[in-house]
Amino acid sequence: MTPEVRLAALAAHLAARKLDVELGSKGLRVANPQVKGCCSPHATDTIACRTRDEDAGRLWYFTSWGEPIAPADRVTDAAVFVLGYLSGEER
Repeated sequence: MTPEVRLAALAAHLAARKLDVELGSKGLRVANPQVKGCCSPHATDTIACRTRDEDAGRLWYFTSWGEPIAPADRVTDAAVFVLGYLSGEER
């Protein structure tokens, strides 16, 4: 599957959990409307899907600051990770 298809799958999972999602050319913008952000009205991030050299070039989801989230075929794991860090609670 393409990175765009993988991001669309993640978008569906996150939208079902009441997060605001917008798929664009720079990735998947995700916002938690229930949590105030530090630099924006809500806790927000833009998720990318690209290959990860450390995993033989498999597709992975990444945060906007380059932190690996989960392999792109583990969409539920990625959704749990994103929900966690956009929850507003300390990690």
